[in-house]
Amino acid sequence: MGETTAKRGRPRAFDRDAAIAKATRLFWERGYETTSVSELTEAMGIRPGSLYAAFGDKRSLFKEVVHTYGRSAAGGLMNAALQEEPTARQAFARILREAAAIYPDPSHPAGCLIISAATNVTAQDDEIAAFLRDLRNANLTVLHDRLCAAQQQGELPSDANPRALAGYFAAAIQGMSQRARDGADAAELAEIAELAMAAWPKHGPGAPS
Repeated sequence: MGETTAKRGRPRAFDRDAAIAKATRLFWERGYETTSVSELTEAMGIRPGSLYAAFGDKRSLFKEVVHTYGRSAAGGLMNAALQEEPTARQAFARILREAAAIYPDPSHPAGCLIISAATNVTAQDDEIAAFLRDLRNANLTVLHDRLCAAQQQGELPSDANPRALAGYFAAAIQGMSQRARDGADAAELAEIAELAMAAWPKHGPGAPS
């Protein structure tokens, strides 16, 4: 009786982490909209029923992929830099320089998953479009808050505009992702990163540095 029960149970027929990694690569390469469930199940080595049983549906799988990506070195580079660097300038420089190295890395699809997966999302998937937009806007808010804190601490001059600066650096990061998707190498992206940092506001003569 016990043996029969065990056979009728629902043991994991696949490695969830490995399946997520394969789904991540597919979504990263092709984007959300153009990745089909059949392509996902083939890449993940599971049947459609297993995908729905384990993840719910394609949207739920994608959201889990994105959250897992956010904890990776590629997806978590911004938060790591902001938490670990002692100044805002060092943190922003690290974000840009690490993005320049990571986005064209041939060991994974080019660019940033959260940026590139948003392309070609149709109206029927407004929920996914909003999900990705909210993530990008949340990142923008984090950048803005760090810049505001830097200004309050005297690191940024009083006439600096944290909102515009946050938007500028977010646009630079998103642009670097797209350039990587278009074939830009690490050297080109490193030059873009340094040019972006050249816009960092400086204190006027006689002001504290």
